[in-house]
Amino acid sequence: MRKREMLGVRESPARRGAQCAALMLAFALSFVAAGALHAKDKKGKPAEAPKKNLLELLDYSKIVWPNPPAITRIRFLSQFYGEKRESKAVEKKSGWMDRLAGATVGNASPNDKLFYQLVRPYGVGVDTRGRIYVVDEKVLAVFIYDPDSGQVEMIKNGEQARFRLPTGLTLDDGDQLFVADSAMKHVLVFDKQHKAQASISEGMAGPAGMAVDNENRFLYVCDTELDQVLVYDADPPYQLLRKIGKAGSKHELTTPGDFSRPTNVAVDGDGNVYVSDTFNNRVEIFDADGNFIRTFGKAGDGPGYFARPKGIAVDADGHIWVADAIQDRVQVFDSEGRLLIWMGGHGLLPGQFNTVAGIAIDNKNRVFTSEQYPGRVQIFRYVTDDEAKAEKARRDEAQERKKTGRPAAKEAATSPPAATPK
Repeated sequence: MRKREMLGVRESPARRGAQCAALMLAFALSFVAAGALHAKDKKGKPAEAPKKNLLELLDYSKIVWPNPPAITRIRFLSQFYGEKRESKAVEKKSGWMDRLAGATVGNASPNDKLFYQLVRPYGVGVDTRGRIYVVDEKVLAVFIYDPDSGQVEMIKNGEQARFRLPTGLTLDDGDQLFVADSAMKHVLVFDKQHKAQASISEGMAGPAGMAVDNENRFLYVCDTELDQVLVYDADPPYQLLRKIGKAGSKHELTTPGDFSRPTNVAVDGDGNVYVSDTFNNRVEIFDADGNFIRTFGKAGDGPGYFARPKGIAVDADGHIWVADAIQDRVQVFDSEGRLLIWMGGHGLLPGQFNTVAGIAIDNKNRVFTSEQYPGRVQIFRYVTDDEAKAEKARRDEAQERKKTGRPAAKEAATSPPAATPK
């Protein structure tokens, strides 16, 4: 079977509409059931059932692409919005100090810990421990989220660093962290203990998205003001090595190999470089020496078209994932630029997006997306080509057994995982 067929098929609008209708019906039935199961207290009066929001009622395991019975290639896992708030109510009898501070009975004390939430996240990355890093342009901080424990650490403005407009973010294979600040016109470098070690500013005017080529030790920085991709040594003294694209074009160049507001960049295992040429609504591909290879995409709202592509990443199979900030969808292409599958659409539910900006993929095949309204990071699981082939072989064997009536083999093919890899 061809790779394109393995990754998934596009569905008709009618089928997608039917699925949405069924999902909304399930939501409605869940609310009816929740209201009908009220218990009674000792006096026989109806007791209030614990209130649950919509997200608590949703079965996340059903959020997959493409729709069953097709083999799942993308699976929604979870999402987070910032620090988990665990507020504690004040005791019934408040003291005079609480009253003086303005805290009323039953309310949280003003001395309680402040909780930080994502407001306008952009760059996203992951370290070797599986922790997710998200830079927030409004909070002026880097959130560091552990999806296993739910704990959140932060690199805050005025404490570990000084930020004015932090945008891009990337990490290398040694957990060295790079954070681009568009207003400060530099990239800050942090060690694995999150201590600032250096600042890179040579030749920069408006740094944004970044990527590291771990094999060749290159740091790629998209400069949206210069319309160039700047290439630095990823190790001290972080020297500027070369530039890709022409500068001083006032964002008007459309020639292959040049850019108009490039925002994000990704690198594959062979050192090839993929750039979101945002204002030209296309992706451009270069080799490790900066030589132009090809481009794909153009302006439009249909499948395979772009309307302000931003976040870009490459998975373990060499597929190119592109986040579209206007159309609020993530599209997946093969190395030749052919569309394989897409997900998303405008909305606030899991699997939908509202101004999706950044995207990253880790070595466990988890996909992370950041979106700016509301501030949120969603986590998905990409089912690889090998896993999809194994699942197809398992289904084919099951179908053959059904026809012949022979017993199942002792060692069956493994189906794609349904849970977050640890």
